[in-house]
Amino acid sequence: MTDPTISTAIASAIQSNKPEIALINNHIHSNPELAYLEFTAHSTLVHSLRRLGGFTVTSPAYGLPTSFEAEYGSGGRLIIFNAEYDALPEIGHACGHNLIASASLAAFLGVAAALKQSGQPGRVRLLGTPAEEGGGGKLKLIEAGAYKGCDACLMVHPGPQSKLPPGITAVSHVRMLANVKYRVYFTGRESHASIAPWHGVNALDAVCLSYNAVSMLRQQIRPEERIHGIFREAGTRPNITPADCCVEYYVRSTTRRGAEELGKRVLKCFEGAALATGCEWRKEDLPAYFDVRPSKALCKAWMEAVQPAGSVAWEDPKDFFQGSTDMGNVCYECPGFHGVFGIETEEGAANHTKGFTKGAGTQDAFERALECGRAMAEVGWRVLADEEFAAEVRREWEVDMKVAEEGK
Repeated sequence: MTDPTISTAIASAIQSNKPEIALINNHIHSNPELAYLEFTAHSTLVHSLRRLGGFTVTSPAYGLPTSFEAEYGSGGRLIIFNAEYDALPEIGHACGHNLIASASLAAFLGVAAALKQSGQPGRVRLLGTPAEEGGGGKLKLIEAGAYKGCDACLMVHPGPQSKLPPGITAVSHVRMLANVKYRVYFTGRESHASIAPWHGVNALDAVCLSYNAVSMLRQQIRPEERIHGIFREAGTRPNITPADCCVEYYVRSTTRRGAEELGKRVLKCFEGAALATGCEWRKEDLPAYFDVRPSKALCKAWMEAVQPAGSVAWEDPKDFFQGSTDMGNVCYECPGFHGVFGIETEEGAANHTKGFTKGAGTQDAFERALECGRAMAEVGWRVLADEEFAAEVRREWEVDMKVAEEGK
């Protein structure tokens, strides 16, 4: 357990900065920006951190224009809080990334205050992580060394409260799916669809045939696996045989290896459709997200830190949050935590809907994010200050990485 004086320092730092965090939260929510274009969110956070003072702020960071890094402390171990802030096309902050940024900012300020009061060695970093929504921002940050030497990386994510049982407001140990992604191009030959259709090679036929093949494949996959796609290009006019078409697919499974194996089966659908229609085909690999493998030690500590006591479930309901995130890739770099907390939304409104966007902008959702951030600060402090706990976190992660290598 955290020393009461440290807990007080954490809570006081978050409470005293609550108006500033609220302004940032509301400004990000009101100004949604797509992946790698989050310039308003980025500048809002950076200006605030510089105005608060006492932190080493780097902006932009790691070669990404909308990333930043703020750090406090020296020596000792390093913990990182991820701040996401990208939105979705047309529906804004329908995944509540404004709340993620707010919770991580609160946690960062709390741990910085604890380090300042204690005088102990240790470093805390707030990392601006753009482009989670399909852009793989954390993959680029990993490549650039942003997580090198990290002893634990923590963040929380909002989900629909309606999927949680009464009295439960969050789930701590959340396993999310690995996700391999493909953009597939079919190339045929154009012709006049009425005058000389026999001269054409119809790329749209390949699209439709592969779509039906994937639909049939779904009968033979595991219940927890997912395949979904869209048509990016499907022709220009009805009287022109489509010569160039494009589709995009996400393929998900419980493990990185599982997603890769299922992906091979999906690619056979494209290959077969091209062969049947006489088209050529090629694929473009999009950023793959690994499965989220949370640290059980970090999850247990967060579960105990959230108030009120008993309001956090361990992992039920298991279907609460079956998506994918580039935080999964971070979990392969260092011990990670990705808890999910519920927010009130319109009935039936889950993530990636307009109803969730509305819920993510409420005061109640902000208050919940702040409490999650306070609890993350408590856990982060334990990693920095508690030798035995830090060793447990590291040891557990090393064992789990060996399990991951076996495809489990």
